[in-house]
Formats: sequence, C-alpha cells, structure tokens
Amino acid sequence: MSVLDKELLAIGKVTSPHGIKGWVKISTQTEPAENIFSYQPWLIKSKQGLVPVDVLHWRAQGKTYIAQLKQISDRNEAEAFCPVDIFIEKGELPELGQGDYYWHQLETCEIVSEFEGQSVVLGTVKNILPTGANDVLVVEPTQNSIDDRERLIPYVLDQYVKKVDIEQRLIVVDWDPEF
Repeated sequence: MSVLDKELLAIGKVTSPHGIKGWVKISTQTEPAENIFSYQPWLIKSKQGLVPVDVLHWRAQGKTYIAQLKQISDRNEAEAFCPVDIFIEKGELPELGQGDYYWHQLETCEIVSEFEGQSVVLGTVKNILPTGANDVLVVEPTQNSIDDRERLIPYVLDQYVKKVDIEQRLIVVDWDPEF
C-alpha cells in the first residue's frame, strides 16, 4: 500500500450500469447514505492511477442510488467502468466532536479488556457492524491476544467501552474474556 492509499477512504462503489444513457448504480458506505454525493470529485482507481470523477446528477432508485457521471455518456462506457471503488481524501471529512469517531479510525485499534481486575488483549477491531440499537465491534484475534476467538463487542460507551485512544490505537473495554 502506498503512502497515498493511506490518505484515501473508500466511501462506496460504482457497481453496475443503469439504463442506456450511461447512468450507474452506486452503493454507499456513508451515513446518511446520500452524503456520498456531497464529496466531489470522487477518486476512482483505474489502470491510469487515480482519476477524479464528477457527479452531474443523482437520485434514489428504490433502496439504492443511481448517478450520471461526467466522464460516462453511454451504457458501453458505463459497463467498462464498473465495478470500481469510490474514494475521497480523508482530509475532506468534517471534524467530529469530542468523543466521536469515524469507523475507519476505530478499525485496527487494539482491544484490551479490563475485567474483574485483569487486563488482557482480546485482539484488534476488524470492522464494525451497524445493528440499529448500537454498533458492534468485530474483534479478530492477534498474536498478542488471549486466545484465537473472534468476538462481537457492543460499542456502548461507559457500559462496555471505557476508553478510546485513537493516538495509541487502543480501545479499553469492560468485557468478560470468556464471551
């Protein structure tokens, strides 16, 4: 991974063509979903490297979105373009308030459980699952972890998540290592 890749964040994907006029289907990883269209231009990885792509028009289409991209004018061009990830520079993200974090900031943080007077490493955050009630940290084992089990830990501040230190890449939880 190059240094430039570390400064990019995947926010969605151009998945497939839609219709004959070059529109494409978009899957989004932003919340709310339509926020993907507030970041312009998108950066797309192609054989020529990173290419900026401008969205001319977009709209909701059922449970997904479709968009007309400036660089695509017909279905053949759209088919050759798909599928591809959509990136932005991390610096484009708005600043968050104290104690708020983007998911990508939590991923790869080490999880340490301080439970009943013991401190043990459970692993690192692999990804985060949205469940509606609260997000769930998917914790994968590492060489330093207490065992080789994957764990699901609710991201509930003050109840299970006691401390988040992005600088140290550390999340301290109150979680029974037997779970």
